[in-house]
Amino acid sequence: MNADPLAALAEAPQRAAILLDVDGTLAPIATRPEDARVPEETRAEVERLAGRYALVACISGRTGEDARRLVGVDGIRYVGSHGLELEPEAPEWSERIRSFAAGVDWPVEDKGLTVSFHYRQAGDEEAALAYLEEVAERARGEGLVPRFGRKVLEIRPPVRADKGTAIRHLLSDAGLQRALYAGDDTTDLDGFRALDGLEVAVRVAVSSDEAPEELVRSADIVVASPAELAELLRRL
Repeated sequence: MNADPLAALAEAPQRAAILLDVDGTLAPIATRPEDARVPEETRAEVERLAGRYALVACISGRTGEDARRLVGVDGIRYVGSHGLELEPEAPEWSERIRSFAAGVDWPVEDKGLTVSFHYRQAGDEEAALAYLEEVAERARGEGLVPRFGRKVLEIRPPVRADKGTAIRHLLSDAGLQRALYAGDDTTDLDGFRALDGLEVAVRVAVSSDEAPEELVRSADIVVASPAELAELLRRL
């Protein structure tokens, strides 16, 4: 790769995509998901990139509509529920997932195609995690797909979709072979892998005490916070 892995993107933006996770990447992690905010200076950078690059997209665990509300930039693509929104069979599982969540004694975040159980505010985090691991096992028994992230358990339908499939859809539709993807959590590893084989691929990990080690090891560039990511975006 070029000594400056951003240079090949910046020199030909009309041939490249900038692909971004939202929570923990553009927006600092908040105690409650509804309290998350994208700093105004970061929003301005995303808006600038939207006018410069062939494709700018946010791929989020939130719904696409919620990601659009949070990021607040027009002219870019929003794909929610870790790519499930692009899969036509995913909605068939919604009622089954809601029914499962109704039997869990824990506050639930209903994202339409998935549900999430957060434990960042739990008084006893160890006990909370133990309980949610039991919930995950029950979900597997019912044919659903549990996945842990940063202080959260997500229950998904058994549909082959993730941030990687979403990225491949977006790049294929746009006919692009150069891309940057930035993320901070386990699900972003799928996004990193989706860049394999591209003409130019830049994987950016937003590190933290909660970031998976594999994400940091797999990255071409590591930044320490969403604020540092905003600084990196200015170089594009």
